[in-house]
Amino acid sequence: MLDSGPQAVTLKAVAARIGRTHANLIHHFGSAAGLQQELARALVDEVTGSIAETVQRARQGEADPREIVDRTFDVFGKQGAGALAAWMILSGNRDALDPILASIRTLVTQLTVAHEDHHVAETTLWLVLAALGDSLLGPAIAEALALPRDASRQIAATTLRAELAAMHPKLKAD
Repeated sequence: MLDSGPQAVTLKAVAARIGRTHANLIHHFGSAAGLQQELARALVDEVTGSIAETVQRARQGEADPREIVDRTFDVFGKQGAGALAAWMILSGNRDALDPILASIRTLVTQLTVAHEDHHVAETTLWLVLAALGDSLLGPAIAEALALPRDASRQIAATTLRAELAAMHPKLKAD
């Protein structure tokens, strides 16, 4: 549904796509904002487990931090969370972001407690903001600066590798 943009996530459009009635969706979600909020929750919940697993593997030296960057950027870009978040904010439906924020907060808490790493929140902040910005403006800015399309991902991966190496010296590359 998000492949047509967040503006396509209306009760009427979703009802037609899944073979339900508009009234059925109103009963279930209450409004288009409720539908968008549930869509955001489902999208983020699906991905946070995958990111947590990748972070754990990276901490053990079994995954390149680029995987964390790619999964995060893909959620906001390819899977549409960036456009959906921007649409919610611009349409005045900021409350619909609550499931996204709660899921990110839960992920950070889980990763901090599991590893006693107190820099997880800061790292998550810059990584999410970079992924969100890239999802909205990345192609245009990269082109304007004559940089490869994945330059922001490369920069984020380099930064994340450096942070991990500083916090976990045993993970430094040879």
